[in-house]
Amino acid sequence: MTVEIGSELTCSMGVTDMAASIAWYERVMHCTLLYRVDEIGWCELATPMKGVNIGLSQVDNVVQGGGATNVFEVADIDAAKAHLDAEGVRQDGEIRHIEGLVKLVTFYDPDGNCFMFSQSEQSA
Repeated sequence: MTVEIGSELTCSMGVTDMAASIAWYERVMHCTLLYRVDEIGWCELATPMKGVNIGLSQVDNVVQGGGATNVFEVADIDAAKAHLDAEGVRQDGEIRHIEGLVKLVTFYDPDGNCFMFSQSEQSA
């Protein structure tokens, strides 16, 4: 038996304040709320990347460390970092440059969930 993978991905993470997190993802990540179900403490937001959504689960405590880091490609990493700076988003240092391959900046949502923006230097 084979598994046929579809064309949609939902990155799920825990948050402690659903309303504040939705506002943060809309403002910082330019996401759009698809739906919210308070009875089960869940919502999904569409990212600007077709087929990629972010699912937020209301939890009492967000466990730090481990887990996946969601990496979103951007066209201009300097502009993306300037946006993070303007929004006061906590970051893990400056843009990391891996010569001839990629530029990366690591940042965190209000609950400490880890993300990266990447700008590829690979030619197609």
